[in-house]
Amino acid sequence: MKYKKNDIVTVLVGKDRGKRGRLLQVKDDRILVEGINIVFKSIKQNPQKNISGGIEKKESSIHISNVMLFDEKQSMSGRVGYKFDEQGKKERVIRTRKKRES
Repeated sequence: MKYKKNDIVTVLVGKDRGKRGRLLQVKDDRILVEGINIVFKSIKQNPQKNISGGIEKKESSIHISNVMLFDEKQSMSGRVGYKFDEQGKKERVIRTRKKRES
């Protein structure tokens, strides 16, 4: 997987475009991002489980193609690539886009 739990990502499309958040969960091709894609969920009252009914806010999953990894060192988002270091260990690299000069 290119994305891991606790990575910082930037949302590319949708109502939360441009926002950044921390990954809470990665599951197949869907991810949960903290504070992104908030939905309202109705909860039924259940006295046996001590649950009071009401409306709850929670994060909903978004597709993995709608986010891009954010690099805090360069303060830019980019695609994820891999390279091998001197010991032959595989490490992730963020490939940022170069800005065009006008």
